[in-house]
Amino acid sequence: MDVLNLTSRKRETYQVQLKYSVLWECALGIAAITNKPLIKTLEKPVYYWKEIKESLPVKLLVELDFVENKNTWKALLQLLHQRDFADLREFTKYIQELSMPNFIFICLPFIGNNYQELRRNASLGDQLAMKEMMKITKDNSFFPRYIEFICQANGKRLKEHLINVMTGWYEAVIIKDVELHAILQTDYEMKIEMASKMSAEELVEWTTGGITYSPELNVSNVLLIPQYIYRPWNIEADLEDTKVFYFPITNESISPSDRYTPNNLLVLKHKALGDEVRLRMVKLLEERDLSLQDITEQLNIGKSTIHHHLKILRAAKLVEIIDAKYSLKRNSLDVLSKELEFYLNQ
Repeated sequence: MDVLNLTSRKRETYQVQLKYSVLWECALGIAAITNKPLIKTLEKPVYYWKEIKESLPVKLLVELDFVENKNTWKALLQLLHQRDFADLREFTKYIQELSMPNFIFICLPFIGNNYQELRRNASLGDQLAMKEMMKITKDNSFFPRYIEFICQANGKRLKEHLINVMTGWYEAVIIKDVELHAILQTDYEMKIEMASKMSAEELVEWTTGGITYSPELNVSNVLLIPQYIYRPWNIEADLEDTKVFYFPITNESISPSDRYTPNNLLVLKHKALGDEVRLRMVKLLEERDLSLQDITEQLNIGKSTIHHHLKILRAAKLVEIIDAKYSLKRNSLDVLSKELEFYLNQ
């Protein structure tokens, strides 16, 4: 049925916030080194992680084993979101002074506005609430076991563990990286500058290197946090009223003194568009979403060649697959001129 839209209300969107801190990098580093299946996919080579592990004191290695078994890096991230901590000392003091029910509540994952009372009850020791949370999150790879652990853990010991592992990693790894703060600050300032030139959705897509995040019900804020340790991955998380993206910093932030270093995605986009066949594809997809067979028939080119060109367009975050069809990411294309202008005027 056709709909005649007579409303004057614009589609609701979200507000974007940007924050940075070496404390996020500290918690994410703890998460990374204890995630063995993922560690081979990170930008930093395996030997980097091996050398770090060999340099760590035994006491910290014991705490990291506990992180790996219980996924307590999640608790660190949840706690870091409670306020803007000036330094590690303020963060550890905050943990120490939290009442036990509030501490457990914060450590438990946010699973939706409708389940906040359930989360509170679970934090107070309600076994039925705990089991219900585990049931609701059964499709998550680790939430059920994590929820059960948090609800049944010795709160005092858990506080000590979180403080010990955070302090240990900070002193052994973070504090030795003298350039880390400057790198994160450079990327943060770069994104702040672009925020005035882009819509909220454009900024999220550009910052995350291609993630299209449309407004969701009950989400009015998006928090963007630059991180180096998990490159090239984006990490997503949910908080009350907020979607969080810990996004990988760009190449030019790593070498801020070299103002000629372009953003890698900017290079990929221009390379992708610098070909007649791919430009034809972009024009076709501007008109409507198409299957691989549709594009092959319209361009009269071999399917394997078409697939190769589509792979390049997807790597440049200009095209995505939706419902088995290729779709043009218009936001990514629309901001290209802004990205180039930003690079030229840095």
